[in-house]
Amino acid sequence: MIRATLSSLRAHKMRLLMSAISVVLGVLAVTGSLVLTDTLRRSYSAMFNDVYDYVDVSVSVPPRVDTGYLAAPATMPASVLDQLRDLPQVAKATGNVSTQDGARVVGRDGKVVTTLGAPRIGLNWTGDDEFVDLRTGRGPIAEDEVAINAGLAETTGYTVGDRIGVLTLAPRRTFTVVGVFGYSGNRDSLAGETIVAFTLPAAQQLLAGEKNVLTSIDLVAAAGVSSDQLRAVVAGRLGPSYRVQTAAELSRQASESVDQGFRFFDYILLGFAFVALFVGVFLILNTFSIIVVQRLRELALLRAMGASRAQVIGSVETEALIVGVVSSVTGVLLGVGVGRLLAWLYSTYLGGGVDLAPLNVPPAAVLAGLGMGIAVTMLAALAPALRAARIPPVAALRESDAGADRLSRITVAGAVLTLAGAALLAAGLTDHAGPGNPLVVLLGGVLLILSGVALLTPALVRPVLVALGTVFAWWTPGRLGARNSARQPRRTAITAAALMVGISLVVGIGVVLTSVSKSFDQALGNRIKVDLIIAGEQTGPLPPTFDGSVLDRARRMPDVATVLGFATDIALLDGEQATIGAVTDSTAMRSTFGMRTAAGTIDGLGAGQLLVDERTAAAAARNVGDRVRVQLTKGDARTFTIVGIYTQTPGLSGWLTGDAERKNFRTANPSTGFVRLAPGASEPAVHARIADLLSDSPEATVSDRSGYLRQQTRVLDSLRAMVQVLMALAIIIAVLGIVNTLALSVIERTRELGLLRAIGLRRGQVVGMIGVESVLISVFGALLGVVLGVLLGAATVQGLHDQGIDALGLPWGQMAAYLVLGVAIGVVASIAPAVRAARLNVLTAVAYE
Repeated sequence: MIRATLSSLRAHKMRLLMSAISVVLGVLAVTGSLVLTDTLRRSYSAMFNDVYDYVDVSVSVPPRVDTGYLAAPATMPASVLDQLRDLPQVAKATGNVSTQDGARVVGRDGKVVTTLGAPRIGLNWTGDDEFVDLRTGRGPIAEDEVAINAGLAETTGYTVGDRIGVLTLAPRRTFTVVGVFGYSGNRDSLAGETIVAFTLPAAQQLLAGEKNVLTSIDLVAAAGVSSDQLRAVVAGRLGPSYRVQTAAELSRQASESVDQGFRFFDYILLGFAFVALFVGVFLILNTFSIIVVQRLRELALLRAMGASRAQVIGSVETEALIVGVVSSVTGVLLGVGVGRLLAWLYSTYLGGGVDLAPLNVPPAAVLAGLGMGIAVTMLAALAPALRAARIPPVAALRESDAGADRLSRITVAGAVLTLAGAALLAAGLTDHAGPGNPLVVLLGGVLLILSGVALLTPALVRPVLVALGTVFAWWTPGRLGARNSARQPRRTAITAAALMVGISLVVGIGVVLTSVSKSFDQALGNRIKVDLIIAGEQTGPLPPTFDGSVLDRARRMPDVATVLGFATDIALLDGEQATIGAVTDSTAMRSTFGMRTAAGTIDGLGAGQLLVDERTAAAAARNVGDRVRVQLTKGDARTFTIVGIYTQTPGLSGWLTGDAERKNFRTANPSTGFVRLAPGASEPAVHARIADLLSDSPEATVSDRSGYLRQQTRVLDSLRAMVQVLMALAIIIAVLGIVNTLALSVIERTRELGLLRAIGLRRGQVVGMIGVESVLISVFGALLGVVLGVLLGAATVQGLHDQGIDALGLPWGQMAAYLVLGVAIGVVASIAPAVRAARLNVLTAVAYE
């Protein structure tokens, strides 16, 4: 049996090639993802070790609201620096004022410089040393002078002597660049960040909003004093309200933060890699199913010669094992190379030239790639192996007959899986998933639905393909191709299902994103009474803001009826993190958003008072008159009183407080402004005047409602494009499946094709027949994907109804594009099989067995 298995494998090696390629691509995606994130994780960890090489102990104050990496730093009195400098265990003490995303530079084009996620740091200049390398000029001395890092200088073209606009807690101010600095190792930046260094007084005022404060102090130990000893002395001196950490602790903390961020990145990449492998299952299943049918007489002869059913199963599974091992090893090797290449591309073009750690292949990448590749191949081949074992010995005496598969059991199984998946999806979307991660329940539901629909698909093959085939009914090769595509319903269904999976996920996500835009549009157009909106497009971790005085000056315009401003922040409410908004005028807010009072009052919202929507109030078991302990980003924790509960309104929900509390937000400036015009006012004239007021706030623009909608939903377009790129691998594997199915079908129908040629079918007509068959299969898969994607997206939108997504939107352009793509895929996939079929020698083909 072993010799027979190996002989069969050699005989069918080309037929297994496409299946092998699909496994290679899936394993490549898994291994490459893990190598990429491992490389970047180790690179950033090494960078943080480098950063803290010149510090022994750091002193800071825990943030009042700890939101992680981007938490707003708390401040300490600058006098603490003098206390620590006097300690005999301290050789050097340096006071710092630094904030992430605290200094945004305005480029020469008048737009704020973006960094693709890297922080835009503002800090005080402390001089150059072993780590910081002042390349040109000097450090800032006057409060209107700054130094910038070389990465920012290269990006913007600013150099010593230039005037540069910078946004901080204050609106744009102009400074003179007096120095450009880099880092040890001739690095322009550490990880693509931009840095603006001010004098200490300027940094205190512009970055912390206070005088005579620091955000941290770096200490270098005196000779003979260890980091741990210095930490103990400093902690004893300052007490428990200060956070005292060694360089090793800081490095480890930073590495853990990086690890957490890349873990999420891992999940995304591995999720799409899993989809690619899942699609590969259909290809492998179809390949082995067709090969088993084509080897019917061979397997029957083996059974007649005494081979047991277990030996037949073992023979097919051994073929799968060999294919899986070879493909998985190849995929792992390629994945290592691709992962390293992607890490280099990231470092070169996105990561600011971060020094890549040496190549290291984590065991998890190898084990995951090999394990998943081999397991997927063997599991996919199991069903064909079981079918092979059921072949009776007497079949050796008959002609090979693919026959029509009995579909009743498959249809029942598909219905059960689909219903089970729908139940899981509903549970995940309605918060009834029970303890654990609801995302796992949602993904499990989607997976079961995809599997179930794939099993239901054979029952749809004949009626749908008959309908689609009418397009080609006028053409003899077209009629033949249409009939061929419907001859083997299960084979066609599996081939089409591979394409269905990728397209359904892309379209489903597209439906959700389109529905978000449509819900936002309806809320903005039908329920929010506003003419002009002041806001910016968020390109960094924090929302853009604008000078609060713009609202006051706009309010004084004679053509303006009402002006409403919002600022948002993260706060602790009775110890729980929640988003809180500060509104400049609660009465204008009620008329602008059409708010209704559920309890209490929503007018005249002042300091120390809270409003909350009724859904959030019910979830927190809160009522009017309740007192809530609130810790804002700045200031001490205080007790606020709930004075009103409002009905949930599209575009507005959660906790709100009065405008007087903005001063204790991370950024006191508003992020959004709503302007209603007086009757008969000229919108273009008011628009132009407000635009002039925003000249020192280039992160924000004034737009009408349609312009604001485009601005705020642009990120959804980027997300949609990213999903399409990541799903491209799954669609490529689906294309390989169509190619493989057609190629194996051509081999299976060699004699039939010879007879057709013998009775007058020309080569061009053979190509057309195969092309029609391919196009119908791929369009069938694309159509299934579009329909299923719409259903999945609509179900998700329904589940998100309470989150304000209350309008179903369909991405008609995207749906039409994928149907057209189905035609293109069919044409491309048919080329190689059609050419092979057209080149068959007629006499040889007629004599083929």
